[in-house]
Parts: sequence; C-alpha cells; structure tokens
Amino acid sequence: MALERTSAGDPGRTLQLLWRAPETSPRHGPRPGLSIDAVVDAATELADAAGLEGVTMRRVAHSLGVAPMTLYTYVPGKAELLDLMLDAAYSRMPRTDTGDQPWRHRLTAIAEENKHLFDSHPWAASVSTGRPLLGPGQMTKYEHELSAFDGLDLDDVDRDAALTHLLNFVRTCARDEAEARAVQRDSAMSDQQWWDANGPLLARVLDEDAYPRAARVGTAAGAAHGSAYSPRHAYEFGLPRLLDGLAAFVSDRPR
Repeated sequence: MALERTSAGDPGRTLQLLWRAPETSPRHGPRPGLSIDAVVDAATELADAAGLEGVTMRRVAHSLGVAPMTLYTYVPGKAELLDLMLDAAYSRMPRTDTGDQPWRHRLTAIAEENKHLFDSHPWAASVSTGRPLLGPGQMTKYEHELSAFDGLDLDDVDRDAALTHLLNFVRTCARDEAEARAVQRDSAMSDQQWWDANGPLLARVLDEDAYPRAARVGTAAGAAHGSAYSPRHAYEFGLPRLLDGLAAFVSDRPR
C-alpha cells in the first residue's frame, strides 16, 4: 500500500505554494474566479468525506466545476496538494491560551487540540510527517506547541522529543479510532453486535482453565468497553500516564 507522506512533491514548488510566494518564472495564468485556497478546500472536503483515496485531481476539478487540466495551473499534482491541505488544517486548528496554567494543563490542551484536528480530518492521522511541511500552518503550530513546555527544565532537543512523543501518542489513538469506525461501517455491525454474534462461538472452544488471566481480564475489559479495545479509553487512560512519565523525566534530570 502506498504511503501518503508530506514533502513528497517538488520541494521548491511546494514551499512557494505554501507561503504563497510570487512565481520566479512565467506560467500560464490561472483561471479567473478560482484560487489555491478554493482548490485546497475542495480537496479537503473530499478527504473528510471519503479519505485520501477519494482525492484525485479529476474529482477535485469536478467538485469545482472545472476541467482537470485547470487545476494544474494552481498545483502541480496530488503530492503538493496534500501538503497544502495539511498545512491549511494546521492553520485552522484551535489554539488555547494556557500560558498562565500548570504545564500538565498546557500539554493536555495541546493533546486535545490535536485530537480535535484528527476528529475533524481523520485522514490527517494517516499521513507520515517525518519530512515536515515547513509551511506557515506547520510553523505556527510548532511554535505554539513548544510554548507549552516553557518553564520546564528541558533543553531544546528534549523539548522537541517530548512534544513528538505527545503528538505521536495522540495520532496513534486517532488512527485507531478511525480504523475502528471503518470496521464498523464496512461490517455494518457495532463491536457489541459482533461480539454478541461471535462470542458464543469462542465460548464453545475456549478452555478458560488453560487461559485464566486472558479469560478473566478479557471479559472484564469487554464488558467495560463493549469491545475488545476502546481507542477512546486508550487515550483517556494513556494521556495522564504519559504526563506522569514526563514529570518523572524532568524531576530526574541532573541540573
């Protein structure tokens, strides 16, 4: 399966588009009445509704009522368009003013802001960002999120690592939640309905004496969540534990 990732297109052209820099060489003029922002918004609506696999230059053009070739006067291709979509989503994220609050509150707000991003745009959680966008939305997001660590005894490398750890946790939970929704949609069954149908089959073959812990703990977790795994519970349980670990790391650092 092809990996969707940022910075997969032409770097110079992508940066030019992200920062809306003027052209360095003459190009065919864009169609009047259309804009880069309109193209990005149309592509984002398609991705929100059908995932990134639903975004093609042809479909974006159709949604805008123009010929597919018209889009190429605005963006070179889907790789650059994906960068523009993600950076625009970053630009529109809520940014909570928590400067006067304890650091755990500040980091919780960062986690919630990113969770809101992935709830609004589930496709964003599936994009590899190992090569960052370096657009205005990305840089504004990064600056804002780094400020949540102000006052902690962290050097710059550890501050970046701590933020990355937090964001990776949120993205993993968001990706799991999107996959769980897809499974329920594709199977036309909730997790509870699936277990109601298949639980009796498992009960007939499972020897609880051979797997006492698995049977006991699995039953308790299933009863609590209505499924074998709850991405939402994983987020609510994991975030405080992650912050506990960061607190221990900061307190144990030699000064």
